[in-house]
Amino acid sequence: MRIHERRSLWRRMRPYFTVFDVPLTLIIIMLLTVSTITLYSASIGIPGKIEDHFRNIVLFFFVMWLVANITPQMMMRIAVPAYAIGVFLLVCVALVGTIKLGARRWLHIGVTDIQPSELMKIVTPLMLAWFFQSRAGHLTWHSYLIAALLLMVPVGLIVRQPDLGTALLVVAAGFCVIFLAGLAWKALVGLFLAGAAALPVIWSVLHDYQRERVMTLIDPTTDPLGKGFHIIQSTIAVGSGGVTGKGWTHGTQAHLEFIPERTTDFIFAVYSEEFGLIGNLILMVLYLMLIGRGLMIAGNAPNFFTRLMAGAVTMIYFTYAFVNMGMVSGILPVVGVPLPFMSYGGTALLTLGLGAGILMSIQRHRKLVQT
Repeated sequence: MRIHERRSLWRRMRPYFTVFDVPLTLIIIMLLTVSTITLYSASIGIPGKIEDHFRNIVLFFFVMWLVANITPQMMMRIAVPAYAIGVFLLVCVALVGTIKLGARRWLHIGVTDIQPSELMKIVTPLMLAWFFQSRAGHLTWHSYLIAALLLMVPVGLIVRQPDLGTALLVVAAGFCVIFLAGLAWKALVGLFLAGAAALPVIWSVLHDYQRERVMTLIDPTTDPLGKGFHIIQSTIAVGSGGVTGKGWTHGTQAHLEFIPERTTDFIFAVYSEEFGLIGNLILMVLYLMLIGRGLMIAGNAPNFFTRLMAGAVTMIYFTYAFVNMGMVSGILPVVGVPLPFMSYGGTALLTLGLGAGILMSIQRHRKLVQT
């Protein structure tokens, strides 16, 4: 009787433990394996990093499993309150947030600090996808204007912190939703021209350190021991890896502490130095597989909301990887964007877990969602 009861219990619980999309899960496991190997080398001499990373990975899989069990219909119901809470927390950050490294980005809650802007990378496209789903079949230019305002509210609060990197990711995810919702090409051209015309205004409102980052990108040798140090040292590390790399734990730039933030934003420089061009190609193939799987899930999504959300999450992964690799390689300004599934950091990995869970939920419930 007890064996029969256990089997019956397993049959009832099994659907909750078979929610993972196998191809997506395998890709993520491979990326996290590469991350752990690289982080071990990058964190030599920094106690506690690997232990914290394993804890973050466990939390990541728990969050991914939890979100994968939430139906897309439930996501639609929580979109508006989640957005309202996110904006409220951003306002709280602006008023009473904790200042670290000259930026007010964190909010102290109980025994820890949270960074609400990280969650807005998921919450903002969720809100926009709900908005367009609610107006499906009745979209006008007013709809896109309202969507742009919904996007600009959190972006404006994040830029004010200041946190240009996170703001860029929120804009990319939100704009992807607006574009996939049917924004006309003429409007895109108009936005591009308007953005180009507004560059002098944008330049005038940038913080001094943000202008310095752009100028440093153009010529980092103007201040090699100051503003240009990050870019110069990271590009040296990337180039010195050659074809096959210097070998695991044998990167001189990293272990002689020439690479700043080597466990977070600049972990790609550590990886490139130790594993070389071959390692970089393998890593890029893994990211292409990740993005390709996300696009496949978006293409098979059953309705407007799920297509928009899957496309937005995939765009978040692409933007993370493209901006970080470009930043470390010296072709983009340094904006503080981590490398997805590679960089150390609990909040960023939590956000990635939310995104992966959303993709798995859409894939799992695609036959249950009404189109």
